Amino acid sequence: MENQRKMHVLPIEAYTSKEWFDLEMKHLFSTTWQYAGLVEDVSNPGDYISVQAGLNNIFIVKGRDHRLRAFHNMCRHRGTQLLRAVGKAQKAITCPYHDWTYDLEGKLISIPKREEEFPELCNKELHECELNLHEASVDIFKGMLFVHPEKNAPSIMEFFGEVEPYLGPHVVEELVEWSETDGEPFYAKEIQANWKIVVENYIDHYHLAHLHEGTLNMYNHGKAEFGWKGPHYWFYEPLVDEYLNDVENAAQFPLIESVPREKIGAYVPWLFPNIGITEGEAQWNTFHAIPLAPDRTLVVIRSKVENKSDWEFTKQYTKSSMSKVWQHYGHKGKYEGDKDDPMASGDFMAEDIYACEQQQKSLSSPYFSVGARAQKGEYAIVRFQEEVKKWMIANGAKI
Repeated sequence: MENQRKMHVLPIEAYTSKEWFDLEMKHLFSTTWQYAGLVEDVSNPGDYISVQAGLNNIFIVKGRDHRLRAFHNMCRHRGTQLLRAVGKAQKAITCPYHDWTYDLEGKLISIPKREEEFPELCNKELHECELNLHEASVDIFKGMLFVHPEKNAPSIMEFFGEVEPYLGPHVVEELVEWSETDGEPFYAKEIQANWKIVVENYIDHYHLAHLHEGTLNMYNHGKAEFGWKGPHYWFYEPLVDEYLNDVENAAQFPLIESVPREKIGAYVPWLFPNIGITEGEAQWNTFHAIPLAPDRTLVVIRSKVENKSDWEFTKQYTKSSMSKVWQHYGHKGKYEGDKDDPMASGDFMAEDIYACEQQQKSLSSPYFSVGARAQKGEYAIVRFQEEVKKWMIANGAKI
């Protein structure tokens, strides 16, 4: 492919063209461990969730033996997807099209009109006829479920192990999910930008003190530490002293008890290729960037907090609202004006989305080019693009 104009390492087409998007689906998202959800999503036998992993729709189900298993979500008869996004207490897995049925271990156990319509399948037990569900891999990392399209995938700890020591000290399994609406993610938003622009914004240290000068000013950006382990990015920055000294009052939620005071700060790693974690003093969040099209990305954020009573949350929220430190930090938009304007909203996510979408719009201009690169603050962007390119070439992409 032609590389006339570049976003540092990757060509502009990597952010705009359907051809590149299709290559990523095949050579990147179909060859890596993909985030699927939280461990508690599949708590009991028969519970399941499904996720799109590149070209593959995969579901995780808990068997009667309490083991987690992953299968490609397609009937072995005509390929119809078997399960919807999420479900509970499934006794068996039945195709909605022709009622072919599989047990929770993926074995074919029933075919309607088998003797009449499929006499060639009557000479042996159904589970021996090589029409069981295609197996995938499932594993757990830091309280999160991941799937891999291959049955015998590389070890998840081999993939994530190098970066684990650089993640926050939070004991994720002790936290509980928090949502403003019961049963819904804390946040879900479609962004009109390529998924890599969303990632690059996430790992861009240079913009924190500028785009977010009034919304993330409780963090000491000058003392940030960050780097790479394998294909994964790690990041930490402490709270400014004034905020830290009053954090017991200023935090909107009860402090997470597994985080020692001397380690309080923002841990914001990016796990390759498309899942971030934001780990703070009072919240632990997943940030899942789901590619939809060359210029569209769905971001889903799920939030976990300390397992406290509603009264404790109400009490803490009341304290924070009265805290002068809380009132001073994190609520001022970059511009003054209507709060519906993302740049005047005082909402750092709205600021990020605005910046990502404005950058995506400019990529179609023949005048667009990257004029310079911040040596330290934007180095992670270059490294991320190198990882994308390296991974895709290693898995057969001709780019």
